[in-house]
Amino acid sequence: MPENEVPLSTAAVDVAEVASGLSAEMYRQRRLGPEVFEAVLGAGFLRHFVPAGFGGRDGTFRQLLPAVALIGERCPATAWCASLFASTPRFLALFPRAARREFWADGPDTAVVCSVLPFGEAVAERDGWRVSGRWPYLSGIEFAEWAVLCAKVLVDGEPVLKLVAVPREACRVEETWFSVGMQATGSNTAVLEDVFVPAHRVVGRETVFAGRPVDPAGEPAAPVAPLPAVNGLTFVVPALGAARGALALLSAHVARKVRDAPVLPGAPGAQGNLATWESVLARSSAEIDAVGLLLERIADVADRGDITPAEVARGARDAAFAIDVLTGAVNRIFRAAGTGGQVADGLLQRLWRDVNSISTHQALQFEPAARNYTRTACESAG
Repeated sequence: MPENEVPLSTAAVDVAEVASGLSAEMYRQRRLGPEVFEAVLGAGFLRHFVPAGFGGRDGTFRQLLPAVALIGERCPATAWCASLFASTPRFLALFPRAARREFWADGPDTAVVCSVLPFGEAVAERDGWRVSGRWPYLSGIEFAEWAVLCAKVLVDGEPVLKLVAVPREACRVEETWFSVGMQATGSNTAVLEDVFVPAHRVVGRETVFAGRPVDPAGEPAAPVAPLPAVNGLTFVVPALGAARGALALLSAHVARKVRDAPVLPGAPGAQGNLATWESVLARSSAEIDAVGLLLERIADVADRGDITPAEVARGARDAAFAIDVLTGAVNRIFRAAGTGGQVADGLLQRLWRDVNSISTHQALQFEPAARNYTRTACESAG
């Protein structure tokens, strides 16, 4: 990182401050505010993983983790978008050289959204493909310059999955995001209708899953961590921040109650609830700290490179386990806060809804992660 650049975790403090002031309105509008996106951009999230040869930071997951979590304490939706805007350019580095030059022609701060689920179809045409489909849940798409989308093609009669990169203006965006949680992510639907994509902007989906560039020689394009090894990390870290934020709110709430609540004859008062609050704060803080350590291990393995199948399976297991633990902790905290935590525009209820919303993400489900982990462990043992 150049000497004059501010570390990401330091810059994230300003992002959190801007997002906090606009959070309630963003949730009503169901999208990030332009000021918040500009703060994320200015902090360096979009260039974090971009190769240094294209002006990026060649950053690490260990650097990204605390920055995203810090924002999540104040606005999980902003943390979610910052995490995705930082992580998705890793996929761009895996495309052919001609595409990489196109993506970063104007500098390293290219905003890109991605869906690796095959919601579209592509038909071969001379020097490229014709692509159509509908891809939901593209967080922050209104700020994107590029979209990387997954389409199914037929090769010798067999379905093959491809990732295609298209300029944002080639997509029609439909407003379909009306969730009870994470409203401000603006996770709407991109629609392609018979859009031509040149061959140099198409790669096999297995390229991203394996983390190996198509043609590494020449322009900078180092291998990146396989997607299954880090996918859960991208989504669970905003929830880690939200859980820390909820814990801090309950701690402040308990301190006020103990200090200010009147003692009434025949009523237990705040002191009567102290044992419950002590148990909730101690157990929840221990769980949140433990999750932080698990996620740091995933990040360290990803940054080290040369990841084994066992480590990939363990990382996916840990991310899925982490969201279960965080959801339990936040639900416990919300319950302990009583009716005061349910104020409609209050931060605690927003953190509570957001963590529960994040817990439903496909990449964070424990059963498939457990199945893959067990299969891998048995193969190693056998």
